[in-house]
Amino acid sequence: MYLFSGNQTRKLAKLGIAFMVVGHVAVAQQANTVQLAPTRSDITISKHIYGHFAEHLGRCIYDGFYVGEGNTSVPHTEGIRNDVIEALKKLNIPNLRWPGGCFADTYHWKDGIGPKDNRPTIVNTWWGGVTEDNSFGTHDFLNMCELLGTEPYLAGNVASVEVQELADWVQYVNHAGKSPMADLRRENGREKPWNVTYWGVGNEAWGCGGNMTPDYYADVYRRYATFMANWNNSGGVFRIASGANSSDYNWTETLMKKIPHQLLEGVALHHYAVIDWQEKGPSTTFSDEEYFKTMKSAWHMEELVTKHSAIMDKYDTEKKVALVVDEWGGWYDVEPETNPGFLFQQNTMRDAMIAGITLNIFHNHAERVRMANLAQTINVLQAVILTEGNKLLLTPTYHVMEMYKVHQDATLIPVTVNCSDYVFGEEKLPAVSVSASVDSLGKTHVSLTNIHPNTTQAVELSLDKVYGKAAGRILTSANLRDFNSFDNPDKIKPSVFDGASLKGDKLSVALPPFSVVVLELE
Repeated sequence: MYLFSGNQTRKLAKLGIAFMVVGHVAVAQQANTVQLAPTRSDITISKHIYGHFAEHLGRCIYDGFYVGEGNTSVPHTEGIRNDVIEALKKLNIPNLRWPGGCFADTYHWKDGIGPKDNRPTIVNTWWGGVTEDNSFGTHDFLNMCELLGTEPYLAGNVASVEVQELADWVQYVNHAGKSPMADLRRENGREKPWNVTYWGVGNEAWGCGGNMTPDYYADVYRRYATFMANWNNSGGVFRIASGANSSDYNWTETLMKKIPHQLLEGVALHHYAVIDWQEKGPSTTFSDEEYFKTMKSAWHMEELVTKHSAIMDKYDTEKKVALVVDEWGGWYDVEPETNPGFLFQQNTMRDAMIAGITLNIFHNHAERVRMANLAQTINVLQAVILTEGNKLLLTPTYHVMEMYKVHQDATLIPVTVNCSDYVFGEEKLPAVSVSASVDSLGKTHVSLTNIHPNTTQAVELSLDKVYGKAAGRILTSANLRDFNSFDNPDKIKPSVFDGASLKGDKLSVALPPFSVVVLELE
């Protein structure tokens, strides 16, 4: 744990924040209050907020999900690691995005079907310049989704192929009758279609997806989306437009204004918790200042979602079009002595803070945010799983998503939060993030994240009714920079939380520094 020095305590006292010291931890005495709305909302927190992302990048697909059908050292099912399947099924992952990312707009899906010995190789120019042998393709991915019990989210190429190629892919995976593409699917060993619902129409069209202007992309989108389904969308596909880069609000405005909404089911948004794109900083030896800047960038998601949603509301008052945050997470410098194009980074309690904040934001904006994808699943960026040979470990981010899964498809309980600040220099951030929901069995869950690196937050919750009992789990560690390693894979894992006291419709909670807590009330 970290202690405030005498000078730090005096400085914070001048800002109106008082502290007492309990043991070795400073405890904020400024009131943190949370009010759960007494009237239930009719807003469902979509399970699809808990989606994941698998790009042909570094060791995400190869050596992550897929070890090859001839591998004898790692237990697998048709080349897919069994330990990965087991771990991801415990998360109840609702959807998985593939094959990119930037890789998607150089990907030709027909290169990844048919006998593997006959598949052409290409160079992955985006990520490391490695040879891509296309041994993991459409059948491999969609069959893997069936093993995982998750819905596939295919990112279509609109930057380097013509409309026919994307239209053929839709027909190949979705058409049950007789057609050239359905017949080709059958020749390749799959009789029934996979019935893929979710489709990205390009990726980051403002950048690696073609460096397009929003007006130009809006026209491209209209053209490609038209041939993926018909005007009444009888094919049932859910088409997601390549959305804004963080705070590019003009991009969202242009798409909502220029794309007919009968062609549009979702608009994407990408935002990473990054210190600086030129100097991202290390993943485990970050400074106090780098931690604060990362939390500032993570909290920026609240403003982004609010403002992009407000723009969408202008053109879609019934909120039919979903905001899809299909890339989010922390982004740091790669680990020393690893390929810089592989984006491999460790995962500390800082990443748990990013996950806790971000998911709470998505919950509280669930009326518009109905799908999201953490970047990325295995061995890349803010991964939930790391692998090394036949070893596998679960990261702090994995554990947050496992704890939070109780919110999937639950009914949102709006919360009003008044909390103390996390102050660094002349800047400050909310120290506490909260969301709440009630599930189909009537159980209420409250998730709380304290991002303050030094101070326990005493939180007083006014509940929506009188409860008989409260139980919970906590994720924290001895040091903010702790992480799970292959030598110590269980250093950070959830444990029973005993810092909550229930009395009638009041709940008192003591949140330790840099901790995530999920409470269940009955």
